[in-house]
Order: sequence, then C-alpha cells, then structure tokens
Amino acid sequence: MIEPFKGAPTRVVWSVAGLLAAVSDSLQARFSVVTLQGEISGFTRAASGHCYFSLKDAEGNALIRCALFRRAASMLGFAPRDGQLVELRGRLALYEPRGELQFVAESMRQAGAGALFEQFLRLKAQLEAEGLFDAGRKRDLPSFPKRLGVITSTAGAALHDVLTALARRAPHVEVVIYPSPVQGAEAPAALIKALRTANERAEVDALILCRGGGSMEDLWAFNDERLVRAVAHSVLPMVCGVGHETDVTLCDLAADLRAPTPTAAAELAAPERDTCLAELAGLARSLQRRMQQRVDAAAQRLDRAGLRLARPGQALAQQRRRLDLLAQRWGQVLPNQQQIRSQRLDMLEARRQRALPSQFQAGALRLDALAARLSALDPARVLARGYAWLDDGSGGALTSVEQLQPAQQVRAVLADGEAELQVLSTRLKPAVGS
Repeated sequence: MIEPFKGAPTRVVWSVAGLLAAVSDSLQARFSVVTLQGEISGFTRAASGHCYFSLKDAEGNALIRCALFRRAASMLGFAPRDGQLVELRGRLALYEPRGELQFVAESMRQAGAGALFEQFLRLKAQLEAEGLFDAGRKRDLPSFPKRLGVITSTAGAALHDVLTALARRAPHVEVVIYPSPVQGAEAPAALIKALRTANERAEVDALILCRGGGSMEDLWAFNDERLVRAVAHSVLPMVCGVGHETDVTLCDLAADLRAPTPTAAAELAAPERDTCLAELAGLARSLQRRMQQRVDAAAQRLDRAGLRLARPGQALAQQRRRLDLLAQRWGQVLPNQQQIRSQRLDMLEARRQRALPSQFQAGALRLDALAARLSALDPARVLARGYAWLDDGSGGALTSVEQLQPAQQVRAVLADGEAELQVLSTRLKPAVGS
C-alpha cells in the first residue's frame, strides 16, 4: 500500500498488485468451488501438459478464460475439442500478470451422456459412409492360432479374464501382451502405438483389443476416430471385446469380429482344445475305418487273383475254346467272302463283254462322221470344183484386188498343178447399193 500525500485528505491508494491480490482473495472467498458449463473454444495443450482454452455460452455472448493443469488433464477420460459442451469444476482466480479473470478447472467431464451419444452417432455415420464398417472388409480369424496378442491395460480385470479363458480353453496358445492405458486422454494414442507395434512385429496370428465395462465416458477412448481408423486398417485380424454385452464402441464395428465381453473375445479367438481333440479323434476313427475297408477290399481282390493262379489250366482251356471258336467263324466267313467276290468278278466280266462291241460300234460311227467332216474341209476338193488358190509367190495368200498391182507376178494353184500369172489390170467390184 502507498502512503498518502502529506496535507492531502485521507484516502486509500492501491498498488496494482495489491488491488489484484485483494480481488483474488475476494473471489476465492466468494467462489471457492464452482461448477461451470459451456462450450470449449480455442483449446490448446502446451508441451508441459497444461491445457488452456476459453469457455463460452451456447449463444456466444459470454466467455471466460480457463486453465486445466497437467495433473487434472491426465485424468480426463476423453480428448477435449472445440465446440464440445463440458462441465468444469474448479475455482475462480485472477491471473495477476495480465489482470485477467480465469477459471482454474480441477476436473472436466462432457455435459451429459446425450451429448456424447450425439457425438458417437455423428462419427459413426461419417465412418460408415467411408466404408470402414462394411462387411466385405471383414476377415476371418485364423481357425487354429498358435499365438495371440492382447492389447489392454495390465492393471485391468479384462486381461485377467482373457488369460483365464485362454488357459481354460486353449492352454497351448501363447499370449503376447501389448500393454496400454484404456481410459483417459492419453489412451487413444497409447492404444494406437500398441497396435502399430503388434503389426510391425507380426509375431502373433491375431489380436484381441479389450477392456472391462464402464460408463460411456470410461469407454470413450474406443470411440476415438484415430484409433477406429487404425483398427480398420490393421494388418493382423482383430477381435474387439470392450465393456459389457450391451456396450458398443466404434472399435467394435471396425474390427473383424465383435465380442460382447473380453472373455467372449478370448473364446472367439481360440477354439476349445477339448473340442478340437474330440474332432481329431473322430477323424482318426473315420480314417482307420476307411483304411480297414480298403485293406479288406484289396484282400478280396488278392484272394480272387490267387484262385485264378491256382487253376491255370482252366484259363488256358477257356482261351483255347475261344481260339477254336474264332477259327471256326473265320473258316465259315472266308469261303463266303471268296464266293461273293468271285460272283462279282463274273458279273463285271459279263457286263464288260456286253459293253465292248457297243462301244466299238459307237466309236467307228463317230470316226466315220469325223472323217466325212474332215474330207469336206479338204482344200483339194474345193480346187477340184474349179477354184484356184492365189498367192504372192512366197506363200502369202491373196484375198483382195487391193493387194494386186499391174504387171505383178502371182502364182495360181489349181487342182492338178500350178501356173505363173502376170496381172494386167485390176478392177474393184462395185459396192452393193452404189
């Protein structure tokens, strides 16, 4: 406090720090523990783990700065985000370096299951539209796994239930545990890391993702969008058993198989050994029975073959009778074939004898006709009728007056000889109609 000026009226003059400290004390006395509800705005998480944000009314006409320190933030069962309706429990304080009023939250929870369920349905619809829950993406779990991986908290009852079920049903199956927290703000990232580790090592045949029951807030880590996508894209087949039978998370829908409880997840992941042994025993009995049948059938065939070998004379006699029968049939068929062929040859010879004179006569008549036609075309006969053949002396035929010139020497061939002629003059025959 600053001393008043001398001579001035008595009045209180505060320093800035003093006034802020007095206001802070008044606030703490008046508002020691307060529950506040509003929407998150401008949420940030510092490297130290402290969270800073503003809380505003739904109408947006009032806003207050808030701080959530690391210890309280580590106990959250969900990941705060802008626009989320939450309830804060804490105290009012004055941040003296800037003279700002702020709310120091000691706990945070989502405002009612209705808001959580609405967020669940909204994210479910989004991922379902992307096809992350399609039945066609689901894979079958291995029928007889040798090693199973379990992603869960080592401090929870879910791990005990899984190990107990596997020890009872399939004690031969090895179990590899990938520990991770299953509740709180850090749970989704830790679960994703454990899932990535299991896929990279590839040392198990299938994975079980599980945790025990709880409220919707407790199970909210298994509705984290990043974790749901990691489950849907896991290389290893997965069975998810989170909560009780009535609890459903988005990881259940994205996994290859959903189990109602962690115990049921273990039962679905590994078949019961006694059941498998009983089935194997049944198969062994069936195989032994079929083998005995095959042995009996082979023994009967062997007995029949032995009987045939014991009496070889019967087989020889049977073959001899067969040969005699074939020889008899051949003896009957061969003469008949020879007789048929001989008759056919005689018939062909008779037809040839009948056809030969007719062919000769027809040929002679045709030859005479051709000779007559040839004789009629003989040039000598034409010359005998008074015609002459004219050529130019070198064998070229003269067929037109235009080929002749006066005083030209030509040769005339007659029926009984030749004559050398000289052309005195030529005259063209007048054209018809001129």
